[in-house]
Amino acid sequence: MKRAAFSLVELIVVIGLITFLLAITAPALQSSRKQAESVLCSSNIKQLLIGLFTYESENETLPYGFDDTPMNAPSGDYPGNHNCDRMGWWWFNYIKDYYSRSRDKKQVLWCPCRQIRKPELDSELHGNYGVNQSICKSATGRKSRAEFIGTPLRTTELSHPGQTLLIVDSGYSIINWWHAADKPPLVLGNTMIEDTAYVPGLKINTERKLWSGQEQDAINGRHPNKTVNIGFADGCIDRKRADELLVEKTGDTYKNRSPLWLPK
Repeated sequence: MKRAAFSLVELIVVIGLITFLLAITAPALQSSRKQAESVLCSSNIKQLLIGLFTYESENETLPYGFDDTPMNAPSGDYPGNHNCDRMGWWWFNYIKDYYSRSRDKKQVLWCPCRQIRKPELDSELHGNYGVNQSICKSATGRKSRAEFIGTPLRTTELSHPGQTLLIVDSGYSIINWWHAADKPPLVLGNTMIEDTAYVPGLKINTERKLWSGQEQDAINGRHPNKTVNIGFADGCIDRKRADELLVEKTGDTYKNRSPLWLPK
């Protein structure tokens, strides 16, 4: 009895059909994956907001964005790379006991959509989440950046917490309105990596000086349609187009600077 088998023509037809089906379903699968990652990113920001607010309730102020005054290193040693990052305590070091009860707390600090693959920038500081440096101020810094240095604020000091950004998808762990301005008060170079903080997908990033390895994340963005996840100072979370965070200079004034970035 003759054994049934596919002919060469039938095999070609089947392979062609499989290829066709993969071609039409792959984009949908890719889109679904990106949407799921964006939801996870939003969940991370929610966890971090809880940590920030819990810290505030126990310490009567939000944490420093960066603090290099403590003599001891944080648990697990200093994050980042000493060749590009300052050594000290960052805001997430202060809230690590508050934002998550899961086994892998570190995962909450990493955006699942980050587009940075450079080994030197493979830390929590780069291409994940940044706090607004106008609120979570730095303990020390250059005199030319005095408005971002000092004691961190309390949410009760904010006039419009529901409109003021507290944490956002960011190129660096601290970010401020200068990084979102088309014409910041001082020219931002790339010799100091804190100056290359950015809102992923913001249109002005194509003209900015960035560190090698930041370009794809900064210019192409992370989430569909170049959107970013934002945690506001009232605890709400929203997703907006990156360009809605742009600060534009018109004459002697800056449009969209306050109360989005500056809590006034």
